[in-house]
Amino acid sequence: MTAERVNPPELSPPTGFSHAVVATGTRVVFLAGQTSLDTDGKVTGDTLPAQFEQALTNLLTALRAAGGTPADLARVTVYATDVAAYRTHAAELGRTWRELAGRDYPAMAVVEVVRLWDERALVELDGFAVLP
Repeated sequence: MTAERVNPPELSPPTGFSHAVVATGTRVVFLAGQTSLDTDGKVTGDTLPAQFEQALTNLLTALRAAGGTPADLARVTVYATDVAAYRTHAAELGRTWRELAGRDYPAMAVVEVVRLWDERALVELDGFAVLP
């Protein structure tokens, strides 16, 4: 995939995301929402940062199984049960993102939700990627 990250100077500088991603490729991979489930289907981690790390790991595992890499991500949506807590931990979450996925940020949004499918889940990530 070729991905052009577009961050117009007329918009505020992005931190940890791109305003737009122009993706050119031949395969689109739609990634289901991933929480911090382990291989037994149990939510792991008691804190937002711990759950975010596992949810992102799960999302990237699905992406790699489909033949993609983190640089192929075009869009990711983060669903959080507490956006204030997400903002409080933003620096740590950003470090986790960079360690696992690098600095080629997709277009992203963070949305607060009342709850997620798994009642113990604090965060869920979904998205799509464009592969070469």
